[in-house]
Amino acid sequence: MHRPVTAEPVWQRATACADGACVEVAFTGDRVLVRDSKQPDGAPMVITPEEWEAFTLGVLNGEFDPH
Repeated sequence: MHRPVTAEPVWQRATACADGACVEVAFTGDRVLVRDSKQPDGAPMVITPEEWEAFTLGVLNGEFDPH
């Protein structure tokens, strides 16, 4: 049985990540993969592009800032 060739995800991390303990993200079309940079072989969290957008907007709006 022939299986289509799939490319490995291209992982990105924030440029502000200085100590290597960061979240990494990979965009794969209809899903977004999120993982801990300290555990790159672990299973990534899979979310939709809409969930990623809601998360990043929340970060920009300060929703996760400690009060």
